[in-house]
Amino acid sequence: MGTLLASSFAQLAPARADIQPPLADEIPEEILRTEIIFEARSPLDGSPLSPEAYAELQAQLQAPPNTPLLIHSDIRSLILLLQLRRAIRPVLPILP
Repeated sequence: MGTLLASSFAQLAPARADIQPPLADEIPEEILRTEIIFEARSPLDGSPLSPEAYAELQAQLQAPPNTPLLIHSDIRSLILLLQLRRAIRPVLPILP
Protein backbone atom coordinates (compact mmCIF):
# COMPACT_ATOMS: atom_id res chain seq x y z
CA MET A 1 0.00 0.00 0.00
CA GLY A 2 2.83 2.38 0.89
CA THR A 3 4.65 1.83 -2.39
CA LEU A 4 1.44 2.33 -4.34
CA LEU A 5 0.82 5.65 -2.58
CA ALA A 6 4.41 6.79 -3.11
CA SER A 7 4.35 5.89 -6.80
CA SER A 8 1.07 7.79 -7.33
CA PHE A 9 2.58 10.90 -5.72
CA ALA A 10 5.63 10.56 -7.94
CA GLN A 11 3.41 10.58 -11.01
CA LEU A 12 1.55 13.70 -9.84
CA ALA A 13 4.68 15.73 -9.10
CA PRO A 14 5.75 17.94 -12.02
CA ALA A 15 8.96 17.00 -13.72
CA ARG A 16 11.68 19.60 -13.12
CA ALA A 17 13.32 18.84 -16.46
CA ASP A 18 10.31 20.31 -18.31
CA ILE A 19 10.75 23.76 -16.76
CA GLN A 20 13.11 25.84 -18.88
CA PRO A 21 14.48 29.32 -18.16
CA PRO A 22 13.27 32.14 -20.43
CA LEU A 23 15.22 32.77 -23.59
CA ALA A 24 17.90 35.45 -23.51
CA ASP A 25 16.37 37.43 -26.39
CA GLU A 26 12.91 37.47 -24.79
CA ILE A 27 12.11 40.59 -22.71
CA PRO A 28 10.32 39.86 -19.41
CA GLU A 29 6.77 41.19 -19.04
CA GLU A 30 7.70 43.18 -15.92
CA ILE A 31 10.16 45.25 -17.95
CA LEU A 32 7.72 45.69 -20.83
CA ARG A 33 5.10 47.13 -18.47
CA THR A 34 7.49 49.84 -17.26
CA GLU A 35 8.65 50.97 -20.70
CA ILE A 36 7.59 54.41 -21.87
CA ILE A 37 5.85 54.34 -25.23
CA PHE A 38 7.04 57.16 -27.47
CA GLU A 39 4.85 56.35 -30.46
CA ALA A 40 1.16 56.68 -29.70
CA ARG A 41 -1.84 56.38 -32.00
CA SER A 42 -5.04 58.36 -31.84
CA PRO A 43 -8.00 56.31 -30.58
CA LEU A 44 -10.24 58.32 -32.92
CA ASP A 45 -8.62 57.80 -36.32
CA GLY A 46 -5.41 55.83 -35.67
CA SER A 47 -3.06 58.58 -36.78
CA PRO A 48 0.38 58.75 -35.09
CA LEU A 49 0.67 61.26 -32.23
CA SER A 50 3.48 62.62 -30.09
CA PRO A 51 3.33 61.83 -26.35
CA GLU A 52 2.22 65.40 -25.56
CA ALA A 53 -0.57 65.34 -28.15
CA TYR A 54 -1.68 61.89 -26.96
CA ALA A 55 -1.87 63.04 -23.32
CA GLU A 56 -3.82 66.15 -24.36
CA LEU A 57 -6.26 64.08 -26.43
CA GLN A 58 -6.79 61.64 -23.54
CA ALA A 59 -7.54 64.56 -21.19
CA GLN A 60 -10.05 65.99 -23.67
CA LEU A 61 -11.77 62.63 -24.11
CA GLN A 62 -12.06 62.04 -20.35
CA ALA A 63 -13.36 65.54 -19.55
CA PRO A 64 -17.15 65.94 -19.50
CA PRO A 65 -18.62 67.95 -22.37
CA ASN A 66 -19.35 71.63 -21.67
CA THR A 67 -22.57 71.69 -23.67
CA PRO A 68 -25.76 71.40 -21.60
CA LEU A 69 -28.20 68.66 -22.45
CA LEU A 70 -31.00 70.00 -24.58
CA ILE A 71 -34.36 68.33 -23.97
CA HIS A 72 -37.46 69.21 -25.93
CA SER A 73 -40.04 71.07 -23.82
CA ASP A 74 -42.71 68.39 -24.43
CA ILE A 75 -40.41 65.66 -23.12
CA ARG A 76 -39.37 67.82 -20.17
CA SER A 77 -43.03 68.40 -19.19
CA LEU A 78 -43.80 64.68 -19.60
CA ILE A 79 -40.91 63.78 -17.28
CA LEU A 80 -42.18 66.30 -14.72
CA LEU A 81 -45.70 64.83 -14.88
CA LEU A 82 -44.38 61.29 -14.46
CA GLN A 83 -42.32 62.32 -11.43
CA LEU A 84 -45.37 64.06 -9.96
CA ARG A 85 -47.49 60.95 -10.55
CA ARG A 86 -44.86 58.78 -8.85
CA ALA A 87 -44.90 61.09 -5.81
CA ILE A 88 -48.73 61.19 -5.54
CA ARG A 89 -49.41 57.49 -6.26
CA PRO A 90 -48.66 56.20 -2.71
CA VAL A 91 -51.16 58.73 -1.30
CA LEU A 92 -53.86 58.15 -3.93
CA PRO A 93 -53.68 54.49 -5.01
CA ILE A 94 -56.64 54.90 -7.38
CA LEU A 95 -54.40 56.50 -10.00
CA PRO A 96 -53.71 54.13 -12.92
